[in-house]
Amino acid sequence: MNNSNQFNKDEELSLKLFIVLTRALQAIENQVTQNIKSYGLNLTEFGVLELLYHKGGQPIQKIGEKVLLASSSITYVVDKLEKKSYLAREACASDRRVTYAVITEAGTKLMDEIFPKHAKAMSEIMGGLSTEEKQEAIHHLKKLGLFAVGIKGE
Repeated sequence: MNNSNQFNKDEELSLKLFIVLTRALQAIENQVTQNIKSYGLNLTEFGVLELLYHKGGQPIQKIGEKVLLASSSITYVVDKLEKKSYLAREACASDRRVTYAVITEAGTKLMDEIFPKHAKAMSEIMGGLSTEEKQEAIHHLKKLGLFAVGIKGE
């Protein structure tokens, strides 16, 4: 028996789109994770270093929301990166309750070396789309995400 008769065409396409997006994301994440691991980091460590590398020192409490990580995991990741000498903690001069994570010289040197390689790998991983198709995908996925955020739960 074909269950697709119980769904209209839009519902069917919406279900298929979800599956295709999920599988594509899984495949991309697997490739990105392999790339990052080749530099001796995990995805979260790389995300934190990349944030500090491009945006400068950040309050540790704010890093989680910027790299989509639970706040409970941030301290662990910061500790690991500090042990590797890639970042340091610095107290905020104006508010003693706030501690910043700051990339060190060793962290900057590492990112100077690996970030261009990572950018090339990302280009290769996303090579299934042309430049124009990437722009269109970004536009459509942003639109989809913003719409989904606006839906109110029951």
